[in-house]
Amino acid sequence: MLVRRKTTVAACALTLAFGGVLAGCGHADIEPGVDEAAREGLAVPLEGIEYNVFITRELNLKIPPDNAYYDGPQPGKGQTYYGIFLQACNKGDKPVTTTGTFKVKDNQEREFEPIELPEDNHFAYNPRTLEPDECIPEAGSVAQQGPTAGSMLLFKFPLQVTENRPLELEIEGTTPEEKRVFELDL
Repeated sequence: MLVRRKTTVAACALTLAFGGVLAGCGHADIEPGVDEAAREGLAVPLEGIEYNVFITRELNLKIPPDNAYYDGPQPGKGQTYYGIFLQACNKGDKPVTTTGTFKVKDNQEREFEPIELPEDNHFAYNPRTLEPDECIPEAGSVAQQGPTAGSMLLFKFPLQVTENRPLELEIEGTTPEEKRVFELDL
């Protein structure tokens, strides 16, 4: 009986180990943001900068804190604003310039570009050169200390676009071939 129990335990252990190896096969080569859209909350490198989309959410400019994110006109009938809050960090050892090329695509291949925000908007993402270990938003800034902990890209969408999920944020590098993609959690 003892021999049979040892054989059964050994067989179970071998099956679990082999099953774990098979479960991992084929996924090791998938690079999030490149081969498939990365999920929000995952830092993805692009040309020396790590980009991380923290949260995507609809904005209601009639209530705080949303009215602090954008001091502009209401979106209009049949439209809505969404803020995509992200962080960009230089984890390298030399200065690197962040990108300013972003677009959102829906599953119908329609593209949307961010609304340009004034330079004095404390929450706006503005591309710039980052020193090593420096981030956008800047440590201690209103955007970094705020509830979203990120700088904002503002998009205006027709309401029906929110039905055309998944929506994906494309972050383009110095060439269109160099890009990273995040699936937005709407």
